[in-house]
Amino acid sequence: MKCEEIFAALALLEKERGIPQNFMMGKIIQALTTAYKRDHEGVENVVVDVDEERQELKMFVQKEIVETVEFPGTQISLADAKAISAKNELGGIVNIPVENVEFGRIAAGNGKQVIIQGLREAEHGMIYDEFNSKQHEILTGTVTRIDPRSGAVHLRIGTGSESTEAILNVNEQVSGETLTEGQMVKVYLVEVRRTTRGPQVLISRTHPGLVKRLFELEVPEIFDGTVEIRSIAREAGSRTKMAVWSADENIDPIGACVGPRGQRVNAIVDELRGEKIDIIKYSEDPAEFIAAALAPADVTEVRLSDEGKLCRVIVPDDQLSLAIGKEGQNARLAARLTGYKIDIKPASYSGE
Repeated sequence: MKCEEIFAALALLEKERGIPQNFMMGKIIQALTTAYKRDHEGVENVVVDVDEERQELKMFVQKEIVETVEFPGTQISLADAKAISAKNELGGIVNIPVENVEFGRIAAGNGKQVIIQGLREAEHGMIYDEFNSKQHEILTGTVTRIDPRSGAVHLRIGTGSESTEAILNVNEQVSGETLTEGQMVKVYLVEVRRTTRGPQVLISRTHPGLVKRLFELEVPEIFDGTVEIRSIAREAGSRTKMAVWSADENIDPIGACVGPRGQRVNAIVDELRGEKIDIIKYSEDPAEFIAAALAPADVTEVRLSDEGKLCRVIVPDDQLSLAIGKEGQNARLAARLTGYKIDIKPASYSGE
């Protein structure tokens, strides 16, 4: 039967979406044969003949020629086969055409469905490719909805046909930060996953990578590699510690990040709604690095353990609470930043 609409739709899909026609035609043939078998119990061998030149599709049921028919779905008697063609012989195979009316009914519904599915798969593939290339980058999204039950924030990211919805779950939101519908917000793209319902874009406002990327955008020396961010430890919404380093002795890595009159770091603090940022100088010397990481507290001595990444830090008595920080935050972030377990003691401490 003539199927100009199907062929035209496949040509359009290939032109606009880049989906090969033969790939989609294979999907359609599979759908048509499955639909026919579902409607005709016992039928096993169904073939679809594609005539691209005439833009025609024909469906046949293949049956084996036998003396006595036991399985009507797969067998035909010799007499009936001879009625179709005198050349047919016992043991041969006969292609019995499916009537155009029935084939048309099957083709209309299933062909359309497969094309719609193909479009959906193509769009999902394009969205996946688009966002997969942006993993670990900062994206700007618009808040479209806030789930009153779960607190999850739905954002629209991207533009046009390559835009998608991403969900900012509660555990990826900064504590105390209030987002509203229509608000533009920067998020960190953690990962893109393929799912049966399309690509799932996982985003975060709490990931340390968000701070790193913000500094790359704000500080040209980080963007061009003159200054390196060696380590970041973050408690989102409260405080971040970041260790920076430069191979160029003429460059002050901390000064580059802070910027003239603090403009660069202040822009990032504003974006993070007031989150405090401690910028320290990285050192290959663990003791020096650990001492710097405990800023703003002064450190008298750092004693490294002979085994494992353990150390004891001695601070002046009046600096103990500053070194530990509110609820232990300063010490906790310093430990994460350096990778060392830090035991802080006052100078008056006399134990071993």
